[in-house]
Amino acid sequence: MIEGILFDLDGTLINTNNLILNSFKHTFKTYFNNDDISDEEIVKLFGEPLHKSMEKYDKENVDKLIDIFHEYNENAHDELTERFEGVEETLNTLMKNGIKLAIVTSKRKVMVERGLNLLKLKKYFQVIVTPEDTKLHKPFGEPALKACELLHISPSNSLMVGDSHNDILCGKNAGSKTCLVNYTVLPLDELMKYSPDYTIDNMRDILDIV
Repeated sequence: MIEGILFDLDGTLINTNNLILNSFKHTFKTYFNNDDISDEEIVKLFGEPLHKSMEKYDKENVDKLIDIFHEYNENAHDELTERFEGVEETLNTLMKNGIKLAIVTSKRKVMVERGLNLLKLKKYFQVIVTPEDTKLHKPFGEPALKACELLHISPSNSLMVGDSHNDILCGKNAGSKTCLVNYTVLPLDELMKYSPDYTIDNMRDILDIV
């Protein structure tokens, strides 16, 4: 029985794919003067904490890279953040049916709040777990476990929904059921190797699972 759903944010509930892609491109162009990093390489960074991503390119200057990323990301956020079809309708139905809802994300809390407020989605969530809230982050299970603790539900009665392998692993490591959104920009065949319990084509499909 599913009592609560733990949602990733970017690429799952809100469409920030172009925002994140352009933020990485701007960072690499500004810092390294490098236009050669492909979209495919950048997309593979989606869903993991930004610090971990930037360490792959310059361990000694991670903070500088993050500052450049954040500046562009914040300035372009509202313009490049878009809705996914069926999200608000589904969240409203889940809430009315007593399902507890949480955000479990690798995004900074201030930007999570901004995105949710922009699309008027914040009212649906009882709990928001960000990297500021746990010592270990996705793909470790701690963020999902923290959300379940705050929702007062057993992880075995929760469903983790996301668009990346980090979301699936986070859910599995916490003992949750897992669900992959097929509209992810990450390679779907690669993600299926992580054996999510469910896949959905549209957020409305969550209602069938519940």
